[in-house]
Amino acid sequence: MVFYVTGTGFPLPAELAARARDILAGRVEPVPPRDAATVVIVREGPEVYLLRRKSTMAFAAGAYVFPGGSVDARDTDQAVAWAGPSPAEWGAVFHASEEVARGLVCAAVRETFEESGVLLAGPDPESVVADTTGDDWESDRLALIDRSLSFADFLAGRGLVLRSDLLKPWAHWITPEIEHRRFDTRFFAAVLPDGQRTRDVGGEADQVAWKRPAEALDLAHQGEIFLMPPTYHTLSELAAHDDVQSILSERREIVAIMPRAVEIEGEMRLVAP
Repeated sequence: MVFYVTGTGFPLPAELAARARDILAGRVEPVPPRDAATVVIVREGPEVYLLRRKSTMAFAAGAYVFPGGSVDARDTDQAVAWAGPSPAEWGAVFHASEEVARGLVCAAVRETFEESGVLLAGPDPESVVADTTGDDWESDRLALIDRSLSFADFLAGRGLVLRSDLLKPWAHWITPEIEHRRFDTRFFAAVLPDGQRTRDVGGEADQVAWKRPAEALDLAHQGEIFLMPPTYHTLSELAAHDDVQSILSERREIVAIMPRAVEIEGEMRLVAP
């Protein structure tokens, strides 16, 4: 499902409108959201890395999104080598427990590597891997995707430390209760490390692109690309910045946003705070 949330919201299709009324009346229980992480990779321009989800995907099919995905149970493994703000500090930022925060940060770094080839980790707390191309890196990436390799074992096997200091907290979005698949997603921003480059690694995406935020918004307005509300809103915020440093220096207060279904003049609409 693709829509924009502006003004008085977006009119819901009949099926979702009926589900919304059932949920509001207490006849149907909403699906619990799964913890997830999304990372906005930025480079000078400023530009952001976007990937288009395959049309066969069960969630956000055909939408242009940032890299990200659900937290894996093993992402909370305390054996992950760590540098930068602690899980407790991240928990304070995202209003989450230390365990959940650890999982969110690990999922952010892991999913970014899986979906773009970019790895926010290095051999020590002050450095970052310079290159993640090559058959051995690709083998590890695929093993992470099929879950035959845990993130902790991946880092340990290469003698790497997760660099949580390379992540900037950005936002917190929760999928509306009317959806059948729901995610409790924390958004991060991160600069593309020197020497590394994104690449089309396939998987859940069938197309990738670097775009200036304003350009992506224009394409969405023209109907050329589809954006989900969190992506659209994030791009709108980023479009106000002239360079990467401006993005990194912005002070962010993380407040959960969950669009809700409301009835307006007899019509069910989805609106955001």
